[in-house]
Parts: sequence; C-alpha cells; structure tokens
Amino acid sequence: MADDRRRAFAERRKACGFNQEDFAEAVGADRSTVQRWEAGKNDPQPWQRPRIAKVLGLTGRELEALLTPAHRVQHSLSVPWAAASLSTTDDEIDALELARRVAASDVGAETLDRLENAFDELAMAYPVSPPRELLQRVRTHSAYVTHLLDARMTLAEQRRLFIVGGWFQLLGATVHIDLNQEHAATARLRTARTLAQHAEYAEIQAWCFETDAWRRLTDGEYARAAELSQAAQSLAPTGSSVAIQATAQEGRAQARLGERKQTTRLISKVQQAASSLVPHKGSEHHYQYDPAKSLSYTATTLAWLGDPAAEPYAREVIARLAPAQDIHTWPRRVASANIDLALTLLGGDRLDEACQAAQQAILSGRVVPSNHWRALEVVKAVEARKLPEASELREAYQGLRR
Repeated sequence: MADDRRRAFAERRKACGFNQEDFAEAVGADRSTVQRWEAGKNDPQPWQRPRIAKVLGLTGRELEALLTPAHRVQHSLSVPWAAASLSTTDDEIDALELARRVAASDVGAETLDRLENAFDELAMAYPVSPPRELLQRVRTHSAYVTHLLDARMTLAEQRRLFIVGGWFQLLGATVHIDLNQEHAATARLRTARTLAQHAEYAEIQAWCFETDAWRRLTDGEYARAAELSQAAQSLAPTGSSVAIQATAQEGRAQARLGERKQTTRLISKVQQAASSLVPHKGSEHHYQYDPAKSLSYTATTLAWLGDPAAEPYAREVIARLAPAQDIHTWPRRVASANIDLALTLLGGDRLDEACQAAQQAILSGRVVPSNHWRALEVVKAVEARKLPEASELREAYQGLRR
C-alpha cells in the first residue's frame, strides 16, 4: 500500500490539474515512472526533483517532505546525524545530504564502459548487418539503459548514461529509417535528442538533425533536407564527423535540387575536411567519418548531378571495399556505388555495363528498404530506353522488394 506521504504527493499532482500522463510529460519522465513514485516503489532522481518541485509549485523541502516515507522520518530521529541536525541549520543538512547522494551509485564505471563499447561494436556492424538483426540488438541494449535510469548513480555517471542511451536511440532510429518504419524512427530521434539535451551533448543533437535530413532526402523532400542539414551543421562541434556528414547531406540535397554551383562547393568542403580527419573508432563506424565515405558521398552526389566525373569515384569505392566477387558480402556502400556507376554509365550510353552494375547491386541484397528508390531510378531509366535487360532488371527489383 502506498505510504501516506506518497498519497499526498499524488493528491498534490491532481490538485495542480495533472493526470499521470500529463505530469510525466511535464517533468520529463515516463508514466510508469510516475506510477512507481506514487506507489513508493522508487524515488525521483536528484536531477529530477527541482523540475518536479517547480511543476507542483513546491519548495525543495516541501517536496522532500511529500516523498519521504513516515518510517524513514521516525528512523532519522534515532541516528546521530539527525539528532545533531536539531542544532544545525537546514542549509548545512541540505549540503550534507546532497554530497551523500552525489557519491552514491549502483551503476559504476565498468557498466558504462561496457555499454559504450557495445554501442561502438553495433555502430561498426551497421554497414554489413541485416537491419532487423541489428535492431534487435539495439533494442536489448536500450532496454538495459532504461533499466539503469532508476538506479542510484553519481551526476557524472548519469550524464554518461544519458549520452550512451542517446547513441543507442540514434542508431535505432537510423535502422528504423532503413526499414521504412517512420513512426518508430521519429520516436527514437526525439528520445535521442531529449537525452542529449539533458546531457548538454551537442554531437548527438546534431546527428539527430543529420539523420532526419537523410530521411527527408529519401522521401523526396529536398529543400527540407537541406534545411535540416544546415541545422545539424550549426550544432555540430567544429571539425567533427557529424559536421562533415551534415555538410555532405546538404550537398546531396542541393544536387537533387539541381543547384550545381552550390553542390560543387559543398563537395570540395567535404573532401577538404575529410582529408584531415583521423578515424579513432574504426573506419566502418557509422558515426565516424573517413575518406572512404567521402569517396562514396562524392560518387553519389555527382551521379545525381548527371556529372560523368562520378564514375572514377564509384569505381574506386568498389575496388577498395568489394571483397572478391561475392556480392552477398558487400558492405552497403559497394551496392550504392554500383547504383551510382549505373546511373553515370546510362548517361554516357554505356548501356550493357550500366545494366550489369545495377543488377549486381540489386541482387546483392545489400540495398536497404530506404534506398530502394535509388535502385528503382535505374530500373526506370533502363525501361525508358526500352533495353532488352529491362524485364530482367525489373524482376530482380521486385525480388528485392519482396
């Protein structure tokens, strides 16, 4: 049964006009967390209390009185520090209690280290893993982060937990976009941004805008994609991977809009920035820009401009990353490079080779659902030319869709 003081806490919430769901949103918590507070099963974290007090129109001491169970109040009278408090100012006791809570932790550095390492492993697995398989692993780790949020921890540990939780949410959103799961992607992006804001961690906030820009680009909202890319650049730390990726994303959007001069400027900017960036988490880390990504970006952007200069970039990506002749083990960038190559070759009337590159990309199984539209562009271009390979290419594309 809920403690009387927790019942008073719930009554205060009702008196302020909040149901549990509205109150949870106002203080930045889940409804289930509020339910546990009011049942006396958990205490709000120290960082949550000022906001709760403000929403309920209470002082910190008044809120503490509503949250502290009666048996703990009685017990406090029998312990030495509580007896001493009768002759000590409230400010001194507040300081002592804050110091105790800051030092208390049920999380620990080792747990956070392992979570951060697990995220890096998943981010490096992203280019070569089936999206649904990767998503399941992301869900497992995200659930564990949620579980830890109710544990005692230091302020420094709490910030690390928010940051690694934000990374998992961001990666989950990216995979949802790959699978065309729009609502789930939106929810995870919002959660990632909220966690990053609480931790005051600009890098994740910038990646959220960049990721949303990519989604808009795949949906054909090119002007909006450019705006989101610019927003990401304004938040991104100078010289960071996200600053480069957001610049690249803006270039792609400008290419789709047919802004040749602006696109060319952005390509040069990306190439210059990427050349001075030293990867420190592995070249295949999704959130670590590297020169190979710059090649892929340039190939795609020039192909969308209809520039034949895309060909050598696409071929270099394929030469560097394609493992032997086994198309089913390609990283996704190789499949994308083959699509870029096919588009460029079609523009130069090198039709047989273009069809072959397109078919390899489609049959590789490495084109994720969010990129199906790119494969379809090639299929439609081949059909428009009434080439004999059109029916076979269309059949391969339908197999990919299935």
